[in-house]
Amino acid sequence: MSQQFAPCMTDDGSYTFFSDEFGQTFHSKYGAKEESLFKYAIPTLLAEKACRGHLRILDICYGLGYNSAAALSTIWRSNPDCTVEIMALELDRTVAIAAIEHNLLDDWEKPIPQLLTQLVRSEIIDRDRLKAQLTIGDARQTIGQIIERGFKADAIFLDPFSPLSCPQLWTIEFIDRVARCCVFDGIIATYSCAAALRTAAIEAGLSVAEIMPVGRKAPGTIASFNSAQLTPLSQKEREHLQTRAAIPYRDLTLSDSMAKIVIRRELEQNDCGLETTSQWKKRWRSLSDRR
Repeated sequence: MSQQFAPCMTDDGSYTFFSDEFGQTFHSKYGAKEESLFKYAIPTLLAEKACRGHLRILDICYGLGYNSAAALSTIWRSNPDCTVEIMALELDRTVAIAAIEHNLLDDWEKPIPQLLTQLVRSEIIDRDRLKAQLTIGDARQTIGQIIERGFKADAIFLDPFSPLSCPQLWTIEFIDRVARCCVFDGIIATYSCAAALRTAAIEAGLSVAEIMPVGRKAPGTIASFNSAQLTPLSQKEREHLQTRAAIPYRDLTLSDSMAKIVIRRELEQNDCGLETTSQWKKRWRSLSDRR
């Protein structure tokens, strides 16, 4: 058994891991399995789109494999004959191996645990209903391989650690690359509601919307080129995109260190003259109190 990761039970009975490197668990206490369903598989409309008979998924930061598992479960419950292609990106296969060693994927119905075990061990699957590839490396570079192949996804899962912990995968340059992997009516989903992320998505030509909070107070975000399938942001959230928090992370070469990316953004924020998030919150509390 892997000694690097110890399973932590979440409120729905499923397990996650704690990352010493980032000082965070991979999922919230609310429920690892529930998060994968309600933050990724359901908001990307996979059940509805399964009737098409073939779906493509880009899973960025594969981690324990829960998001891909939730996608397959959702699709095949809706249409057992739907064929699926998954391209998964992960920096380090260690956590995915640990999830298999601890049998954490066994919560999902067969043959999903067996298929994803094969994916992690061999990095490729070529079956009748599932073709998948796991690519190991810095997603800032490996996503270039996805673009070069012309792979366009119906659903994209963006699941790095938080922008403060891993700004490399929330930059305006990286989000632009993610958008280039999305079909017109595809949906990109992430747990984050960070204004910097939403700014980056809008700069990439996407429309953004909220998804309901799961396991925490803050909502998640979905984005798509097809705005017709999204509910527009509220005035309050649109105004948040005019604050200092909306200054995006930048990484022109897609190779800068975390520290360099953070410092660059802080300097830009200090010079922007925009309202702070605390001022924005105070103003909206005042408006609410007057109603």
